[in-house]
Amino acid sequence: MAKIEEKNPLDNLMAKYEANKKRINTIVTVVLLAIVGGLAYSELYRKPAVEKAATSVAWAQRMLEIDSFNLALNGNAEHPGFLKVQKKYGGTPTANLCNHYIGVCYLHMGDFDKAIKYLEDFNGKGTLLSYASWGALGDAYMEKGNTKKGIEYYEKAAGNKDDKVLTPIFLYRLAVAYEINKQTEKAQDAYKRIKQEYPRAQVAQDIDRHLARVGVID
Repeated sequence: MAKIEEKNPLDNLMAKYEANKKRINTIVTVVLLAIVGGLAYSELYRKPAVEKAATSVAWAQRMLEIDSFNLALNGNAEHPGFLKVQKKYGGTPTANLCNHYIGVCYLHMGDFDKAIKYLEDFNGKGTLLSYASWGALGDAYMEKGNTKKGIEYYEKAAGNKDDKVLTPIFLYRLAVAYEINKQTEKAQDAYKRIKQEYPRAQVAQDIDRHLARVGVID
């Protein structure tokens, strides 16, 4: 009985993580659309062929933003989905970007192997989108039960200290992964970073309780 009680705090944490995953992933999706639309690839949308590819993906992006993952992926009779755009405009920045979007769609739809394939094919080219893509890869590997790979990608995803939106989210997921992997000291460090560097983040609201669970009590 005692062993079961010891597991309950982490079980409760994972249940909370699962309950909030859709909301968190939706936040990530909206942020990514803003990044792509405003900054990450703007300098690449100049040539006519590239502009046409970028325009063709707009409808699928809107479907992704409202969580219509199947439509975003496969499109309908009037609009192409990410898969068709990626194939039609191969070699363009938009086709590369579609790798990320396709991976995100498959992640939400529960096909983690395909999610990993497309996310790993995506080349963020040093943009902010790289961090979000690494975080999605961390999610996919965690869903497959590969905690080691999940940790590897969460560590990369949490590497942008200046990002006050995505970095604390991935730090939280990293801390949970460390706990699952029985790396208590590293879990402590990740939770401490959230408290010290991102005190206003959503995931910082219960941070003292998480710290107490891993043995840090102020």
